[in-house]
Amino acid sequence: MISLQAARVVAAVSLGLLGCVASAKKPAPDAAPVPVEILTLAPSPVRDTGEYLGNVVSRQNVTIVPQVSGYVRKVLVKPGDAVKAGATLVELDARQEQAALASADAQQRAAASNEELATKTLERARALHREGLLTSQDLDQAQARAQAAEAERGAASARASEQRVGVGFHVVRAPFAGTVGDVAARVGDFVNATTTLTTITQGETLELEIKIPPERARLVKTGTPVEVLSADGALLLTTSLYFIAPETDPRTQLVDVSAVFKNDVGLRPSELVRTRIIYGSSEALQVPVLSLVRQSGQAFVYAVEQKPAGLTVTRRPITLGVLAEQRYVVKKGLVAGDRIAVSSLQALRDGARVVEKPAAAPRASTP
Repeated sequence: MISLQAARVVAAVSLGLLGCVASAKKPAPDAAPVPVEILTLAPSPVRDTGEYLGNVVSRQNVTIVPQVSGYVRKVLVKPGDAVKAGATLVELDARQEQAALASADAQQRAAASNEELATKTLERARALHREGLLTSQDLDQAQARAQAAEAERGAASARASEQRVGVGFHVVRAPFAGTVGDVAARVGDFVNATTTLTTITQGETLELEIKIPPERARLVKTGTPVEVLSADGALLLTTSLYFIAPETDPRTQLVDVSAVFKNDVGLRPSELVRTRIIYGSSEALQVPVLSLVRQSGQAFVYAVEQKPAGLTVTRRPITLGVLAEQRYVVKKGLVAGDRIAVSSLQALRDGARVVEKPAAAPRASTP
């Protein structure tokens, strides 16, 4: 009885194994196609660019110091004020110099009166001399007095002009239009020709100084476009080079280039900014960064091909060029008209079936 039950168990197990083998031989159903976005490659403009750190410079930036010594009487500006050329910044006490100027003006008027009198006396002496009523010696003396009076009037005029200039030095004016910096002068301070009163900086038109490698300097010329970027890479303004140094800096082995721009974006002198020099442009194939798969340093894309079974993807190695605006230039491995998958890459494998889905609409920015 036991042997009969054992035989039945062996038979059941044998039938189960035969059933498993039979089921293993049945083909597995095909995997469902993966929906992917597909990009058809075509040549597009590619810019040859280089990004560098640029220094913003104002060519009109001056430290204001007085030309004479004296006590500060008035401070007419404050930091940040926009001033015009010739605007009064600081006034020094000039009462003593103004008194001296008044005295010099009085002496000038007296000298002018003496000259006028000497000139009239000379005219009368000449008339008397012609009539024989005055000796030649007296005429010579009259001429000498007239010449001396003329010279004295000239000297008095020069002294008055000198005093007037000295009084003018007590009024400190802006040499050009610009923005006032820190004002160090205070009313009552005693200042001299070495005392800094304030600074004036012209910030409407600024200069951009950039240092580039010599091999890149050979690609630029006057008029080469330059872009100024914000910290996050947004374009602030576009200008062009106007100066390229004729020699390489022996210390840094870099070449100085400069551009001038109208400051409509609020940059400040001595500020460091991101810059991009546009060396040139050409047509080339480009693939998005997010369409790449890397393995052991080799870049791949999933090329989409039409086969009898439908759309399938093939993992294809490519050679990349420069990165420009979230796209790589393709040097080798793809040609115009090729189609590649640009989404759902994590769900793809070599030979997988795919189905094209519409490209996702750009997400609206949240205010």
